[in-house]
Amino acid sequence: MTDKKETPCRCSLEDILAARDARRQKQMRLLKAYPDKTLICLTVIMPGEIKCNEYTPIIGAAACQAIEETFKDKLILPDEADCNTKNVSKTGFEAFFLVSLPPVEVKRQTVRIEETHGLGRLFDIDVIEKDCVPISRNEIGEKPRQCLLCNDEARICMRKHTHTHEELLTKIRSLVEDWQNKHMK
Repeated sequence: MTDKKETPCRCSLEDILAARDARRQKQMRLLKAYPDKTLICLTVIMPGEIKCNEYTPIIGAAACQAIEETFKDKLILPDEADCNTKNVSKTGFEAFFLVSLPPVEVKRQTVRIEETHGLGRLFDIDVIEKDCVPISRNEIGEKPRQCLLCNDEARICMRKHTHTHEELLTKIRSLVEDWQNKHMK
């Protein structure tokens, strides 16, 4: 992180939708250029209008490291499928990976990362099929993601606004600080 404190930048729904469209276009380009590889699209989960804060690059870097360690020699990183902390924009962190393994196997391993890594609950690791559709957890027999704060499904709590923005950010802060204390000494 830098020494200077940057003012967080709010992103609008239009910004988020434009970023999603751009991400889909990049996914389609990568799938076309590497048809025999499996595509991973990584984003960082950050609730609210501010998708890039002091924790976003830390979470993104940890996710990239976990993916790189998991897939090691099966990982391909062409120039446009990169992963670094410069991939943070006002709409959040994103990175792309190509893997020489079948999509279902990749999805099983990425779910394991999300479930076991100290920051994994903050990783959104999608495995993208050739038709540019992500493989769901359900397709591989896994349960939906749980909420950060309770045992309900994350998407149910999100839709119902079960938890306040501040409660979620407090939990994220705690997860990042705990992880840093254990891994960045």
